[in-house]
Amino acid sequence: MKPDTPTIEDALNWAKPRLVDSDSANLDARVLLCHCLQVPAVYLHTWPEKPLDPQTWLQYQQLILQREEGVPVAHLTGTRDFWTLILAVNAHTLIPRPETELLVETALSLFDESPITALDLGTGTGAIALALASERRNWSVIGVDRIEQSVELATHNARQNQLEQVRFFTSNWFAALGQQRFSLIISNPPYVEPHSPYLQQGDVRFEPLSALTAEDDGLADLKKIISQASQYLVDSGWLLLEHGHAQGQAVRDLMHQAGFSGVDTIKDLAGLDRVTLGQWSNTP
Repeated sequence: MKPDTPTIEDALNWAKPRLVDSDSANLDARVLLCHCLQVPAVYLHTWPEKPLDPQTWLQYQQLILQREEGVPVAHLTGTRDFWTLILAVNAHTLIPRPETELLVETALSLFDESPITALDLGTGTGAIALALASERRNWSVIGVDRIEQSVELATHNARQNQLEQVRFFTSNWFAALGQQRFSLIISNPPYVEPHSPYLQQGDVRFEPLSALTAEDDGLADLKKIISQASQYLVDSGWLLLEHGHAQGQAVRDLMHQAGFSGVDTIKDLAGLDRVTLGQWSNTP
C-alpha cells in the first residue's frame, strides 16, 4: 500500500487489524471512513479502488488510532443513530444504546395516536423523548436532566431533527416539575453498581459516571423514581424504566411496594430483563 495515496479498500485493510480490541472492528473502520469522506456506507462498497486524498487519509489514521485507544466511535464522529434519528453526542451524556429502543417500543405499544403528556427523566441526548415525539406528533413530550449541558444538547438534537415541539429543561428528576402530571413517565436512569467491572470495559470508560452508576447496588435512582412517580402520574398512567439485566425482580418488587399494578418486565433481544413497567391508579 502506498501510504500517501491509499485506496478506500487499502485504508480499511490497514485499519481493521488495529481495532482487534473492538467487538465491531469492521463496522468501526467503515463508520469512521464514511465520516471522513462524508459519504453513506454504500459508497465504500461501490468505489473500493478510489484513492483517498492525503488530508482525508491523515484524518482517518488519527481517528483509527484514537479508536484503538478505546475512544467511542460516537465521540469521534460526534453523532449516534438512535431509532430513526441522528443525534449529536458529547462527553457530558450517555451514548444512546440500541437496547434502549426497547423502552421506546414498549411505550408506543401502550398508547395510540391520541394526545397525551409524556415525561422523559434524565433525558441526556434527548434520545427517548425525541424518538417518542417522532412517532407520536400529537403527544406533548418533556425531557428533563439535571446537567445543563445535556439539556442544551437535547435541545440542539430536537432542532436538528425538526422536533422542536419537545420541551427540555433542567430538573433533578422531579424537582422542577411542580404540579404537572403525565400519562407516561419513562426513564433510562443510572443503574450500574459503582464498583462494577463493566465500568472498565469498552466505551463506558469514556462516559460520565454520573450517567451510569447509582448507589445501593445500582438501585438508588430507580428507587427514587419509583417512590415519587405516582405524584406525577394521571390516573391509569404508566411508568417505564430501563434497568440492568439482573435487576428485574428488584424493580418489580419496588413497583409492587409503591402500589403499581400490571407490573411486568420485558426482555431484550438477548433474552435479558431490560424494561419494567407498571400502571398507577388513583382508585384504592
